[in-house]
Amino acid sequence: MRWLTLYARSRRLPASLAAVLISGLLVWTLARIGGGPWDPRLTTLALAAGATAVSVGLGGQDLAMDRTAAIRWMPRRAAHVLLCGVLIGGVLLAVQASGGQSASPAFVVRNCAGLMGLVALGAAWYGRQYAWILPFAWMSVSFVAPSAPDVPSQVLTWMLLPPDASAGVWTALVLAVAGLTVYAVGGPRR
Repeated sequence: MRWLTLYARSRRLPASLAAVLISGLLVWTLARIGGGPWDPRLTTLALAAGATAVSVGLGGQDLAMDRTAAIRWMPRRAAHVLLCGVLIGGVLLAVQASGGQSASPAFVVRNCAGLMGLVALGAAWYGRQYAWILPFAWMSVSFVAPSAPDVPSQVLTWMLLPPDASAGVWTALVLAVAGLTVYAVGGPRR
């Protein structure tokens, strides 16, 4: 258990968990104040905030030490990304279950998978300190881009599409698999 505790502290998991909880509660509060129908933008905002919060843990304090350690990092990196996605989605669904409005679990799972794939790609390409750029930029564009029935527009706004939209599901799946693979194999950039 000591190894797991040290790993969690080195990856800043306690602070990330606090940020995920705060973002979930904040979005729940905003949804309660609004009182209108369910808005996918609030759920997407909470998931993106959670993904950016856990992105700082996708690299350790010393990347050279991570790369030369006598343990296999590939399964640990993959498990770290997957568990962070489950944590973000689980916290949001638990917070929303206590309120009147909630997103469908399919919507949350799809967006968690795609956002964690973007965070993992960001960590592999830019390093853990800038891993938040890709999900934040894509979310920002999808909030202001007009929704249209053509495939490129749906790929661009996949985060806000209904959970059964095939373009949204495929985009999230491709991002999740690509991000998980690139990050698990190569690790974070120095």
